[in-house]
Amino acid sequence: AKPECVNNSDYQLMEGSQDHQKGVLQALGAVQILNGVVILALGIFLGSSEFLTHFFRHFFFFTFYTGYPLWGSVFFISSGSLTVVAGRKSTRMLMQNSFGMNIASATIAFVGIVFLLIHLVLNNQAFRSCPSSRSPDLCNYLGSSSNGLVSLMLIFTLLELCITISLSAMWCKGNCCDSREEISSLPSSMESGIPPNEGNSESIKTPQISKES
Repeated sequence: AKPECVNNSDYQLMEGSQDHQKGVLQALGAVQILNGVVILALGIFLGSSEFLTHFFRHFFFFTFYTGYPLWGSVFFISSGSLTVVAGRKSTRMLMQNSFGMNIASATIAFVGIVFLLIHLVLNNQAFRSCPSSRSPDLCNYLGSSSNGLVSLMLIFTLLELCITISLSAMWCKGNCCDSREEISSLPSSMESGIPPNEGNSESIKTPQISKES
């Protein structure tokens, strides 16, 4: 049997009780906020390590120059906050706003993954020139530190991308379910081709009694 959608004042996003739905949304929103905070903190550490030396900064700090740790974390925290609010009060307007913000965050996460992968490729190329540099030990230290920070950012960005895609899929499923329910709730008289008012008018009519003159 196909799962039936339930009509409620709150927007139903998935199967199950509303308490379960709200709990899932709040948990995913909290993880999104955590991802944004961690990425911002890692970006601050990455930027701070830049000032340890004036060498190799164009190789080891590519992600910091793109600004992804800042604007990426802002998008992730904003989408997570909207998801938490939508979980507390699942109205259609809040769910639509959360859906749009999660689509934007998914796009930002994808762009961030590209930047982070480019950063790792540049780091691998820079490592080859470390033995011939002025400070080989410092070069290796900066490269290893940068790779570690960027790898952590990549993990949290991948997690954010998975969450935003999951939330978007849940919203689309709930919206499709809601649309099917509205279509199935049409009166059966419309399917038979008889207007609903016509049937009511027939039931109101009473037989006329002829008067004998």
